[in-house]
Amino acid sequence: MNARYVLTLCTALVIGGTFITGSVHALDQADVKAPINDTWLTAKTKIALAADGRVKGRQIDVATTKNVVMLRGKVDSDAAKQAAEDITKMLDGVKTVKNDLQVVAPSKREAVEEKDDAITARVQSKISKNADLKKADIAVQTNAGIVSLTGEVQDIMTSANASWTAWFVPGVKSVKNDLTVKEKA
Repeated sequence: MNARYVLTLCTALVIGGTFITGSVHALDQADVKAPINDTWLTAKTKIALAADGRVKGRQIDVATTKNVVMLRGKVDSDAAKQAAEDITKMLDGVKTVKNDLQVVAPSKREAVEEKDDAITARVQSKISKNADLKKADIAVQTNAGIVSLTGEVQDIMTSANASWTAWFVPGVKSVKNDLTVKEKA
């Protein structure tokens, strides 16, 4: 009977020690911040912009690459543009902010947006007709005649080809190439 008692006591001590050690390890890990992925950071930025009364969150498109947040779209004033940047900079996990917001007065917005939509459609059409570019993951957005290219491409030549193709579309004032080249494994 004593041997059984001693064995039960030792087992209880080992199991209890394991639980205590595991809990202490978990507390140590609770202080370590988990890495923030780009999708989560994009969502967090959109929520913060929508919640702030200084900006109209629906007017702003957000994209994140390697914790660098890009703001695009049209806002009503310089103050709204600056507020959007300030809000984004304050978020945990944001390394830098690329503020490509265009200030367009509400009275002129409809005419500008119609032209931008037509330019975007023409650029997308040109890209889809190019054998090398249609396989690439290229997103196109136009703000006041300035075409922004985002996404990931195989090599630098594909990136240059995309810029060159967009540049010669009627109505394009300039091209911002934010394409990233895939890392080779």
